[in-house]
Amino acid sequence: MATPTADMTAALSAALTAGAAQARADLEELCRIPGIAFDGFDPSQLQRSAEATAALLERSGLQGVRILTDGGAAPAVYGEHAAAGPGQPTVLLYAHHDVQPTGEVDAWTSPPFEPTERDGRLYGRGCADDKAGVVAHASAVAAWIEAAGAPPVNVKVIIEGEEEIGSPHLDAFLEATGDLLTADAAVIADLVNWQVGVPSLTTVLRGMVDVHVTVEVLDHAVHSGMYGGPVPDPLTALAKLVASLTDEHGVATVPGLRAGLRGPSPSEQASLDALDFQVDRFRAEAGLRDGVPFGGDPDLPVLQRIWMEPFLSVLGIDAPPTQQATNAIQPHASAKLGLRVGPGQDAAAIRDVLVDHLNAQTPLGARVEARPGAAGDPFETNTDTRAAQAMLSALEEGYDTAPVLMGCGGSIPLLGPLQAANPDAAMLLVGVEDPDSRAHGIDESLHLADWESARASIALLLGKLAT
Repeated sequence: MATPTADMTAALSAALTAGAAQARADLEELCRIPGIAFDGFDPSQLQRSAEATAALLERSGLQGVRILTDGGAAPAVYGEHAAAGPGQPTVLLYAHHDVQPTGEVDAWTSPPFEPTERDGRLYGRGCADDKAGVVAHASAVAAWIEAAGAPPVNVKVIIEGEEEIGSPHLDAFLEATGDLLTADAAVIADLVNWQVGVPSLTTVLRGMVDVHVTVEVLDHAVHSGMYGGPVPDPLTALAKLVASLTDEHGVATVPGLRAGLRGPSPSEQASLDALDFQVDRFRAEAGLRDGVPFGGDPDLPVLQRIWMEPFLSVLGIDAPPTQQATNAIQPHASAKLGLRVGPGQDAAAIRDVLVDHLNAQTPLGARVEARPGAAGDPFETNTDTRAAQAMLSALEEGYDTAPVLMGCGGSIPLLGPLQAANPDAAMLLVGVEDPDSRAHGIDESLHLADWESARASIALLLGKLAT
């Protein structure tokens, strides 16, 4: 198929409009499934989510749809449409169907797995991150089939099932699937736009590592009155250990954690300077309480701290809940630490630095055992490519406003290995979320009008990449 004509583009727009109600229904159907890949959650729900995703891809007109668990991975879903033939490029569309745990269910305004619309937003776990991306890809393909019989380029779709736990089987999965995911360009619909109504193309992502640490003092719990004093408290020891890792601004102080880190390039600095960053708006989007100052290096711009600086946080602590607490000294306490790593850094090497440092500590004389978890490298992409320029053009047309270049403090483990397997492919990182989507948090939501623009932009891109 040649480059789409104006009439064909008009037909595509009509197909997207006609398919909007079905896309919304498909999204709500997926969002009702609690497909969580974390340990301790029902794996049958993750399988159910994969099966529903596969059914969606088939209804959208994709061929060869199948569920993949190669390399021990949680169920991913693959489909393709290769009718454009060898003279046209191949575009890989990526999203993930697994979601984060809900946190405290009672804190949600509406049930997390019952999608609910309020004021133009759809609320529910996974509505934004990243089932919005799943349906956007499927509906883009469906619209082209409705408008022209087939997409104007060859399309592959991969919907991952374990992105939220750091894609631990990614290397084995890619090795086992061979050239299944080879493409000339990849569209990653799992990012955040600059603002509602202002789309973005993301150029840099932080990486992430996690470490599990346990502080142990006893082989069983003892009475805090009869033994407290000579017997140290492991929760206090854990608190001291964690507090020792950062300074008064929350900047990690462990030697070696900044190894390899680079600052903004001139072009990145220009992009940072060009963005209309408003402190009050950012505080409101984050929900930062009055009087709480920004953390991180106070000498650096806020956006640089988010997108390009390491950041250490406590992701969870295993300890007795307050409602079940007894007057006892516990035998041990554990925490899961997360560390975002900046551009230029080697995530696995930084993780090992943190593990070695923790294992060398003895807070209150307690025994410390740190174990390495997942590691995903930071990622950078080049916008000086035909595919990136086509994506920027598609975003401008889809949102009816000029897109911006920006970074993201989040991580997508797939990107590094996928780029290594496709060294000449353009990685196009686009948003289906906005700063108030609260992905991973309570009351996650999707701005529905922006999502329609995202659907249109991905569909338009396929036409712009046709040769």
